[in-house]
Amino acid sequence: MSTPGTPPVIGVIGGSGIYEIDGLHNTRWQKVESSFGTPSDELLFGELDGQKMVFLPRHGRGHRIPPSEVNFRANIDALKRAGVTEILSVSACGSLKEDLPPGTFVICDQFIDRTFARDKSFFGAGLVAHVALGDPVCTRLGDALEEAAKALGLKHQRRGTYLAMEGPQFSTQAESHLYRSWGCDVIGMTNMPEAKLAREAEMCYATVAMVTDFDCWHPDHDHVTVDSIIKTLLDNADKGRALVKAVTPKLAARSGRCSSGCHTALDTAIITAPDARDPAMIKKLDAVAGRVLKG
Repeated sequence: MSTPGTPPVIGVIGGSGIYEIDGLHNTRWQKVESSFGTPSDELLFGELDGQKMVFLPRHGRGHRIPPSEVNFRANIDALKRAGVTEILSVSACGSLKEDLPPGTFVICDQFIDRTFARDKSFFGAGLVAHVALGDPVCTRLGDALEEAAKALGLKHQRRGTYLAMEGPQFSTQAESHLYRSWGCDVIGMTNMPEAKLAREAEMCYATVAMVTDFDCWHPDHDHVTVDSIIKTLLDNADKGRALVKAVTPKLAARSGRCSSGCHTALDTAIITAPDARDPAMIKKLDAVAGRVLKG
Protein backbone atom coordinates (compact mmCIF):
# COMPACT_ATOMS: atom_id res chain seq x y z
CA MET A 1 0.00 0.00 0.00
CA SER A 2 1.35 3.44 -0.90
CA THR A 3 2.15 5.95 1.80
CA PRO A 4 -0.66 8.55 2.21
CA GLY A 5 0.21 11.92 0.70
CA THR A 6 2.96 10.72 -1.64
CA PRO A 7 4.40 11.75 -3.94
CA PRO A 8 4.02 15.46 -3.07
CA VAL A 9 1.99 17.54 -5.52
CA ILE A 10 1.67 21.21 -4.62
CA GLY A 11 -1.64 22.97 -5.17
CA VAL A 12 -2.00 26.75 -5.13
CA ILE A 13 -5.34 28.50 -4.69
CA GLY A 14 -5.27 32.19 -5.43
CA GLY A 15 -6.06 35.03 -7.75
CA SER A 16 -4.96 35.50 -11.33
CA GLY A 17 -1.30 36.35 -11.57
CA ILE A 18 -0.19 34.04 -8.76
CA TYR A 19 0.23 31.17 -11.23
CA GLU A 20 2.26 33.25 -13.70
CA ILE A 21 5.53 32.06 -12.19
CA ASP A 22 8.84 32.22 -14.02
CA GLY A 23 10.06 28.71 -14.70
CA LEU A 24 6.65 27.03 -14.73
CA HIS A 25 6.81 24.53 -17.59
CA ASN A 26 4.59 21.99 -19.34
CA THR A 27 1.49 23.99 -18.48
CA ARG A 28 -2.00 23.04 -19.52
CA TRP A 29 -5.50 24.04 -18.45
CA GLN A 30 -7.69 21.03 -17.80
CA LYS A 31 -11.27 20.59 -16.65
CA VAL A 32 -11.58 18.32 -13.63
CA GLU A 33 -15.01 16.95 -12.76
CA SER A 34 -16.13 16.85 -9.12
CA SER A 35 -18.81 14.91 -7.26
CA PHE A 36 -19.74 18.18 -5.56
CA GLY A 37 -20.58 20.35 -8.54
CA THR A 38 -18.51 22.70 -10.67
CA PRO A 39 -15.14 24.06 -9.49
CA SER A 40 -14.35 27.74 -9.89
CA ASP A 41 -12.41 27.11 -13.10
CA GLU A 42 -10.29 24.62 -14.95
CA LEU A 43 -7.07 23.64 -13.19
CA LEU A 44 -3.69 24.74 -14.48
CA PHE A 45 -1.20 21.87 -14.36
CA GLY A 46 2.52 22.55 -14.60
CA GLU A 47 5.99 21.76 -13.30
CA LEU A 48 8.46 23.98 -11.49
CA ASP A 49 11.98 22.58 -11.47
CA GLY A 50 10.52 19.12 -11.89
CA GLN A 51 7.97 19.48 -9.08
CA LYS A 52 4.35 18.90 -10.11
CA MET A 53 2.07 21.83 -9.34
CA VAL A 54 -1.63 22.57 -9.80
CA PHE A 55 -3.15 26.07 -9.73
CA LEU A 56 -6.77 27.04 -9.20
CA PRO A 57 -8.15 30.60 -9.54
CA ARG A 58 -10.45 30.74 -6.52
CA HIS A 59 -12.89 33.20 -8.11
CA GLY A 60 -12.39 31.94 -11.66
CA ARG A 61 -10.34 33.70 -14.30
CA GLY A 62 -11.49 37.30 -14.51
CA HIS A 63 -12.82 37.14 -10.91
CA ARG A 64 -16.34 36.04 -11.87
CA ILE A 65 -17.45 34.36 -8.63
CA PRO A 66 -18.17 36.22 -5.36
CA PRO A 67 -16.96 34.67 -2.08
CA SER A 68 -20.33 33.27 -0.98
CA GLU A 69 -20.83 31.55 -4.34
CA VAL A 70 -17.44 29.84 -4.56
CA ASN A 71 -18.03 26.09 -4.58
CA PHE A 72 -15.37 25.32 -2.00
CA ARG A 73 -16.24 21.61 -1.87
CA ALA A 74 -15.88 21.20 -5.63
CA ASN A 75 -12.59 23.12 -5.58
CA ILE A 76 -10.99 20.96 -2.90
CA ASP A 77 -12.43 17.75 -4.33
CA ALA A 78 -11.09 18.63 -7.81
CA LEU A 79 -7.63 19.36 -6.40
CA LYS A 80 -7.68 16.03 -4.57
CA ARG A 81 -8.64 14.24 -7.79
CA ALA A 82 -5.75 16.03 -9.51
CA GLY A 83 -3.35 14.41 -7.05
CA VAL A 84 -2.66 17.49 -4.90
CA THR A 85 -1.27 16.67 -1.46
CA GLU A 86 -0.52 20.13 -0.04
CA ILE A 87 -2.34 23.41 -0.62
CA LEU A 88 -0.95 26.92 -0.45
CA SER A 89 -3.84 29.35 -0.15
CA VAL A 90 -2.94 32.89 -1.21
CA SER A 91 -5.51 35.62 -0.62
CA ALA A 92 -5.96 39.35 -0.11
CA CYS A 93 -7.15 40.54 3.29
CA GLY A 94 -7.70 43.55 5.50
CA SER A 95 -5.59 44.26 8.57
CA LEU A 96 -7.06 44.48 12.05
CA LYS A 97 -3.81 45.61 13.68
CA GLU A 98 -1.73 48.77 13.42
CA ASP A 99 1.51 46.81 13.12
CA LEU A 100 0.26 44.88 10.07
CA PRO A 101 0.19 47.60 7.40
CA PRO A 102 -0.61 47.07 3.72
CA GLY A 103 2.05 44.95 2.03
CA THR A 104 2.52 42.64 5.02
CA PHE A 105 2.16 38.87 4.56
CA VAL A 106 0.57 37.01 7.47
CA ILE A 107 1.18 33.26 7.62
CA CYS A 108 -1.94 32.50 9.64
CA ASP A 109 -2.30 29.53 11.95
CA GLN A 110 -5.82 30.05 13.34
CA PHE A 111 -9.26 30.95 12.00
CA ILE A 112 -12.54 32.23 13.33
CA ASP A 113 -15.32 31.22 10.97
CA ARG A 114 -18.14 33.77 10.77
CA THR A 115 -19.49 32.52 7.43
CA PHE A 116 -23.02 31.12 7.39
CA ALA A 117 -24.14 30.53 3.78
CA ARG A 118 -21.66 27.87 2.67
CA ASP A 119 -21.45 24.08 2.63
CA LYS A 120 -18.74 23.31 5.18
CA SER A 121 -18.30 19.55 5.05
CA PHE A 122 -18.02 16.76 2.53
CA PHE A 123 -19.74 14.44 4.98
CA GLY A 124 -23.40 14.35 6.02
CA ALA A 125 -26.41 12.11 6.54
CA GLY A 126 -25.43 8.54 5.77
CA LEU A 127 -21.73 9.05 6.41
CA VAL A 128 -20.71 11.19 9.39
CA ALA A 129 -17.19 12.31 10.23
CA HIS A 130 -15.62 14.72 12.72
CA VAL A 131 -12.05 15.79 11.93
CA ALA A 132 -9.80 17.48 14.48
CA LEU A 133 -9.33 21.17 13.72
CA GLY A 134 -7.58 22.50 16.82
CA ASP A 135 -4.59 23.28 14.61
CA PRO A 136 -6.24 24.04 11.24
CA VAL A 137 -3.01 24.88 9.41
CA CYS A 138 -0.20 22.47 8.62
CA THR A 139 2.74 23.47 10.83
CA ARG A 140 5.23 22.04 8.35
CA LEU A 141 3.88 24.21 5.52
CA GLY A 142 3.76 27.27 7.78
CA ASP A 143 7.38 26.78 8.80
CA ALA A 144 8.46 26.40 5.17
CA LEU A 145 6.59 29.57 4.18
CA GLU A 146 8.22 31.51 7.01
CA GLU A 147 11.66 30.30 5.99
CA ALA A 148 11.03 31.29 2.37
CA ALA A 149 9.62 34.71 3.37
CA LYS A 150 12.70 35.42 5.46
CA ALA A 151 15.02 34.43 2.61
CA LEU A 152 13.18 36.82 0.28
CA GLY A 153 13.18 39.65 2.81
CA LEU A 154 9.38 39.92 2.76
CA LYS A 155 7.66 41.82 5.54
CA HIS A 156 5.73 39.07 7.23
CA GLN A 157 4.29 37.73 10.46
CA ARG A 158 4.38 34.06 11.38
CA ARG A 159 1.17 33.10 13.12
CA GLY A 160 -2.03 35.06 13.35
CA THR A 161 -5.79 34.67 13.43
CA TYR A 162 -7.81 35.10 10.24
CA LEU A 163 -11.44 36.20 10.71
CA ALA A 164 -13.49 34.75 7.85
CA MET A 165 -16.59 36.85 7.18
CA GLU A 166 -19.43 36.03 4.79
CA GLY A 167 -19.35 39.16 2.64
CA PRO A 168 -19.55 40.31 -0.07
CA GLN A 169 -19.96 43.59 1.82
CA PHE A 170 -17.11 44.73 4.02
CA SER A 171 -17.46 45.10 7.80
CA THR A 172 -19.30 47.77 9.69
CA GLN A 173 -17.16 49.73 12.14
CA ALA A 174 -18.90 47.95 15.03
CA GLU A 175 -18.00 44.56 13.56
CA SER A 176 -14.44 45.62 12.85
CA HIS A 177 -13.92 46.80 16.44
CA LEU A 178 -15.52 43.58 17.73
CA TYR A 179 -13.10 41.43 15.75
CA ARG A 180 -10.18 43.53 17.01
CA SER A 181 -11.36 42.95 20.57
CA TRP A 182 -11.21 39.21 19.87
CA GLY A 183 -7.52 39.52 19.03
CA CYS A 184 -7.91 38.76 15.31
CA ASP A 185 -5.08 39.84 13.02
CA VAL A 186 -6.61 39.92 9.55
CA ILE A 187 -10.04 39.67 7.96
CA GLY A 188 -11.05 38.07 4.67
CA MET A 189 -13.86 36.21 2.93
CA THR A 190 -12.34 33.08 1.44
CA ASN A 191 -10.30 30.87 3.77
CA MET A 192 -13.32 29.24 5.35
CA PRO A 193 -14.58 26.62 4.80
CA GLU A 194 -11.55 26.06 2.55
CA ALA A 195 -9.28 25.06 5.45
CA LYS A 196 -11.91 22.77 6.99
CA LEU A 197 -12.48 20.95 3.72
CA ALA A 198 -8.76 20.54 3.08
CA ARG A 199 -8.45 18.79 6.45
CA GLU A 200 -11.38 16.48 5.64
CA ALA A 201 -9.71 15.67 2.32
CA GLU A 202 -6.46 14.79 4.14
CA MET A 203 -4.46 17.54 2.45
CA CYS A 204 -1.90 19.81 4.07
CA TYR A 205 -3.11 23.42 4.06
CA ALA A 206 -1.50 26.76 4.80
CA THR A 207 -2.64 30.27 4.08
CA VAL A 208 -0.74 33.41 3.18
CA ALA A 209 -2.92 36.44 3.89
CA MET A 210 -1.64 39.42 1.92
CA VAL A 211 -2.69 42.71 3.52
CA THR A 212 -4.06 45.27 1.05
CA ASP A 213 -5.58 47.79 3.45
CA PHE A 214 -6.63 48.50 7.01
CA ASP A 215 -10.19 47.50 7.77
CA CYS A 216 -12.69 50.26 8.54
CA TRP A 217 -11.64 50.47 12.22
CA HIS A 218 -8.57 52.50 11.24
CA PRO A 219 -8.82 56.32 11.47
CA ASP A 220 -7.14 56.67 8.06
CA HIS A 221 -9.50 54.19 6.40
CA ASP A 222 -11.46 56.91 4.57
CA HIS A 223 -8.25 58.20 3.03
CA VAL A 224 -7.52 54.90 1.29
CA THR A 225 -7.97 55.18 -2.47
CA VAL A 226 -8.79 52.53 -5.05
CA ASP A 227 -5.51 53.36 -6.80
CA SER A 228 -3.50 52.66 -3.65
CA ILE A 229 -5.28 49.36 -3.05
CA ILE A 230 -4.72 48.24 -6.65
CA LYS A 231 -1.04 49.16 -6.39
CA THR A 232 -0.73 47.09 -3.20
CA LEU A 233 -2.57 44.20 -4.86
CA LEU A 234 -0.13 44.21 -7.77
CA ASP A 235 2.90 44.47 -5.49
CA ASN A 236 1.55 41.64 -3.34
CA ALA A 237 0.97 39.46 -6.41
CA ASP A 238 4.61 39.89 -7.47
CA LYS A 239 5.79 38.96 -3.99
CA GLY A 240 3.27 36.13 -3.76
CA ARG A 241 4.64 34.54 -6.93
CA ALA A 242 8.17 34.85 -5.57
CA LEU A 243 7.10 33.23 -2.30
CA VAL A 244 5.42 30.28 -4.03
CA LYS A 245 8.50 29.75 -6.19
CA ALA A 246 10.85 29.94 -3.18
CA VAL A 247 8.85 27.56 -0.99
CA THR A 248 8.32 24.90 -3.67
CA PRO A 249 11.73 23.18 -3.30
CA LYS A 250 11.23 22.98 0.46
CA LEU A 251 7.90 21.18 0.02
CA ALA A 252 9.15 19.00 -2.82
CA ALA A 253 11.80 17.54 -0.52
CA ARG A 254 9.21 15.79 1.67
CA SER A 255 9.38 12.01 1.83
CA GLY A 256 6.69 9.99 3.51
CA ARG A 257 3.47 11.31 4.98
CA CYS A 258 3.14 14.75 6.59
CA SER A 259 4.67 14.87 10.06
CA SER A 260 1.72 16.99 11.24
CA GLY A 261 -0.74 14.20 10.49
CA CYS A 262 -2.60 15.99 7.69
CA HIS A 263 -2.48 12.99 5.34
CA THR A 264 -4.12 10.67 7.86
CA ALA A 265 -6.73 13.04 9.33
CA LEU A 266 -9.59 10.60 8.66
CA ASP A 267 -8.05 7.64 10.48
CA THR A 268 -10.20 8.27 13.57
CA ALA A 269 -12.75 10.72 12.17
CA ILE A 270 -15.49 8.57 10.59
CA ILE A 271 -18.09 7.62 13.17
CA THR A 272 -20.79 5.90 11.05
CA ALA A 273 -20.64 2.12 11.36
CA PRO A 274 -19.52 0.38 8.13
CA ASP A 275 -22.82 -1.46 7.69
CA ALA A 276 -24.78 1.79 8.12
CA ARG A 277 -22.91 3.85 5.55
CA ASP A 278 -24.87 5.16 2.57
CA PRO A 279 -23.43 3.62 -0.65
CA ALA A 280 -24.23 6.82 -2.56
CA MET A 281 -22.17 8.84 -0.08
CA ILE A 282 -19.31 6.37 -0.29
CA LYS A 283 -19.29 6.78 -4.06
CA LYS A 284 -19.45 10.57 -3.80
CA LEU A 285 -16.49 10.59 -1.40
CA ASP A 286 -14.29 8.32 -3.51
CA ALA A 287 -11.56 10.96 -3.87
CA VAL A 288 -11.86 12.77 -0.55
CA ALA A 289 -12.11 9.70 1.68
CA GLY A 290 -11.38 6.77 -0.60
CA ARG A 291 -8.25 5.86 1.36
CA VAL A 292 -10.27 4.97 4.47
CA LEU A 293 -13.51 3.84 2.82
CA LYS A 294 -12.14 1.24 0.41
CA GLY A 295 -11.38 -1.17 3.19
